[in-house]
Amino acid sequence: MKKILPFFSYLLHPIFIPLLGTVFYVLLDDSYFSPVQYLILFLQIIIITILLPMAFFYLLRTFGKIETVMLSDISQRKIPLLLQIMLFGVLIEKSITCDRFPSLFFFFTGGLLTTVFAFLLLFAKIKASIHMIGISSLTVFIIGLSIHNQTNTVMLVAFIMILNGLVASSRLVMEAHSKKELLIGFLCGVIPQTALLYFWL
Repeated sequence: MKKILPFFSYLLHPIFIPLLGTVFYVLLDDSYFSPVQYLILFLQIIIITILLPMAFFYLLRTFGKIETVMLSDISQRKIPLLLQIMLFGVLIEKSITCDRFPSLFFFFTGGLLTTVFAFLLLFAKIKASIHMIGISSLTVFIIGLSIHNQTNTVMLVAFIMILNGLVASSRLVMEAHSKKELLIGFLCGVIPQTALLYFWL
């Protein structure tokens, strides 16, 4: 089992959470858009939340600012998190706007707030688990979508909750975080998303 668990740290890496959130938005939300609009939406998400961060990651690693994609050292987290804040800001300002994609807008707004919290915690020498931030944020968003659209997603939510446990276990097995850091990450992901449910449910 210890050999399998690290797989979930890579499969559910935080860089993929915005894309997964968008996929579930398309599948569960009752809004209708044309195939071209959906294609543009996915292209924007992939470029801004995956390709650009990956490009900056390799650039930072080239200059010796980052060692691994897991960002295990606190000092190596500040630049990537600051970059993520900027990219989320651009996304919700120019693309995922409240009038076009309301549910998705608040998901990314929650992601922005969460990233700001994680960034500020670094100055207190607290390393919140970004993996737990990502999977817990996605969990609350899926629950919100099911309530908003009155869709029965009990099995899906149960599966996502199991994934929360697997991700947490993988981070412990890899000795990347303490239980306290996992809990802080979980709360950082859950609280902003839960608070924002008030605005779109």
